[in-house]
Amino acid sequence: MSITLEDRGARRAHAAPTARQRVPYGATAACLLALVGVMVFLYPSAAAWFSQLEQSRVISSVGSEVHGEAGGALAAEISRAQSYNDALVAGALLAEHANVPEATGVSTAAGADAYDRLLRADAEGAMGRLRIPSIALDLPIYHGTDDSTLRRGVGHLEGTSLPVSGASQHSVLTAHRGLATSELFTHLDRVRVGDTFTAEVFGEVLVYRVVESRVVQPDETESLVPQHGADLMTLVTCTPLGINSHRILVTGERVLPTPQAEIDRAGETPNVPGFPWWALAALGSAAAVGVYLAWASRRGAYPARPPERSEFTTHS
Repeated sequence: MSITLEDRGARRAHAAPTARQRVPYGATAACLLALVGVMVFLYPSAAAWFSQLEQSRVISSVGSEVHGEAGGALAAEISRAQSYNDALVAGALLAEHANVPEATGVSTAAGADAYDRLLRADAEGAMGRLRIPSIALDLPIYHGTDDSTLRRGVGHLEGTSLPVSGASQHSVLTAHRGLATSELFTHLDRVRVGDTFTAEVFGEVLVYRVVESRVVQPDETESLVPQHGADLMTLVTCTPLGINSHRILVTGERVLPTPQAEIDRAGETPNVPGFPWWALAALGSAAAVGVYLAWASRRGAYPARPPERSEFTTHS
């Protein structure tokens, strides 16, 4: 019996050669660039989602703190806030080149630090919650309008009436618009006359119906002052996006009696943020890139070099 090297090579040739995978460098680079582009495109949605998640956490925390207080304590705090409002003089002024309105009101009956101590539900200065159903907005209301506050939620303009209602009172709330990391008042321009918005503050449920929505120029120097006998709240933000040369004013008048449906909703868990569709888009894009690269590597595979055949033989 004799076995030749040629026979051994022939046997090996019958077995499928092992293919070596090769991913085209150009396709890999293109896929990575496309994936980075998708992530950049989705970043604002993702950042806004996480921002809303934190805002909802604050709302739930404040609600728990407030509803944990005795009814008498809440009523006493509202009464102190109303006394503060009764002592206010003037209101707010729209100023050119300013991101937020300027307060002109001064409380003549309260100490210098009274504002910060009133309606303070947590250490961060949250006092309540603002809901605007027509634009699916649900945000915490904070004391003050400094930039760090306005990046977290809605700011109450010190020097205007605290949001506890009352005749001849005018509260002013303001927030940023068009931030890449948070939605805030971005869609305030979609609120129309007849829409309603609700402020929940220390157990009080205040519903306002929009009576005016307009864009004004700063050089009009219109003051947001109280109107005799009216219970008003105005929401203020800048426009156009990124330019901030004008102001959007959405003014609502208190609805009395308070609708029972809004009373029943008080303290409920925020329904924002919704499902993170941006996460599905990100995972889908990553999966698509992976599948394409796997397909490209198989298409670019080439067989291993077959063994060389020899004419030499061995005998046994």
